[in-house]
Amino acid sequence: MHEKCGVVGIALQDRDAARPLYYSLYALQHRGQESAGIVTHDGFQQHSHVEMGLVGDVFDPDDLASLNGSNGIGHVRYPTAGSVDSCCAQPFSVSFKSGSLGLSHNGNLVNADEIRDELANLGHAFTSDGDTEVIAHDLARNLLEADLVRAVKRTMSRIHGSYALTISHDDTVMGVRDPEGNRPLCIGKLDDGYVLTSESAAIDTLDGELIRDVRPGELVVLHDDGTGFDSYQLVEQENTAHCFFEHVYFARPDSTIDDNLVYEVRRELGRKLWDESGVDSDVVLPVPDSGRAFASGYAEAAQESGVDIEFAEGLMKNRYVGRTFIMPTQDERERAVRLKLNPIKSTIKGKTVTIIDDSIVRGTTSTQLIELLKDAGAEEVHVRIGAPAIISPCYMGIDMATRDELIAADRSIEEIRDEIQADSLSYLSVEAIAQSLDKGQDELCLGCVTGEYPYDIEGEETDREVDRPVIGDQTMEADD
Repeated sequence: MHEKCGVVGIALQDRDAARPLYYSLYALQHRGQESAGIVTHDGFQQHSHVEMGLVGDVFDPDDLASLNGSNGIGHVRYPTAGSVDSCCAQPFSVSFKSGSLGLSHNGNLVNADEIRDELANLGHAFTSDGDTEVIAHDLARNLLEADLVRAVKRTMSRIHGSYALTISHDDTVMGVRDPEGNRPLCIGKLDDGYVLTSESAAIDTLDGELIRDVRPGELVVLHDDGTGFDSYQLVEQENTAHCFFEHVYFARPDSTIDDNLVYEVRRELGRKLWDESGVDSDVVLPVPDSGRAFASGYAEAAQESGVDIEFAEGLMKNRYVGRTFIMPTQDERERAVRLKLNPIKSTIKGKTVTIIDDSIVRGTTSTQLIELLKDAGAEEVHVRIGAPAIISPCYMGIDMATRDELIAADRSIEEIRDEIQADSLSYLSVEAIAQSLDKGQDELCLGCVTGEYPYDIEGEETDREVDRPVIGDQTMEADD
């Protein structure tokens, strides 16, 4: 699985924003590896540099020097909606009658096609098939008729789905989080300005201070001169729908999201995994990298309960093998795990082993990993997963397999255990997820593990009452 995107927006007092934006995108590189981009504004005109590739490959010193202005936004992308090409790379920028607009989007709209069709019928010309351009066109139209805050509110009333946005309108930078708070966004203070970003780790990279999360349904407008920000609570919902998988897998462990340090949440999930399904084995191994904190908490809980289980780094990851590594034959693809992970045999041979991972998606990697450990001499291999079984796809901005590809969609736990050839298999419960995040289940998006979603998605069940916008009604609100 891959997170779709990372976003950032910065307003500074008296220095160019390009380099801090560049550093922030480096800190968010784990959230997207297909493309990267920065848009700045110098008070007179907008500057943009957006290309396919990793952050370090997209920008050179000359590129950064050309991005003038103390205000700007940035983006890293892994596509889930739209093509894998430069036309969908972000930030998406456009110039129109009311000025220059730049937009970075993390999330996924479920009614983008409806809005695109309506706008196309009104004469809007689209250059991509992504949902970000849909938001940009809708916002640009509203900015012709209303001030900034009202225009954003009108667009929010029409788009349906998950979104965390950083937006530049001329030299004004702002951030918006969808009313359910599905995707993360936070505010930080720098010595000479303010930053909006997907994760607090980017604020740390800039030697800044995390102020707080952007609230669900909130618009935050940074002052053009970098001296402060204004807040507008544009939409309020009874329940949130925070993505629990941010804490399980996607976010950096050193980030704080929705008041929770991701590393500590993962350790707590590991502790609950032991409480619910602990198995006495000689050693517990994390599947790198996200399994590390789970395994640490699992081993600690085991030892506190009187079971002496060794925590060990028994699998070493080759960090130079990316997902695009060419494997031309099926046999090579099936053995790909050996390119990425190598067992430390002295830790494994002759021992019973528990491996901790964050999820099982298709099951192929788990099967290969268990085979690898048994080839290295493991007597038994038990598998524990720090999340519930994934039974349904994600529509909210995560690149996840279809139901036909999800191993848990139509199999019992025992059937999955048999297929991956583990000696035992257990998943964490939904209740444990909610407890670890100190939230009610009705405050989380659990669609991928329950099959019920917090948004109105065609052909899917909802877990709450949902009001989907009616597109085509030209009567729009203009409330303060």
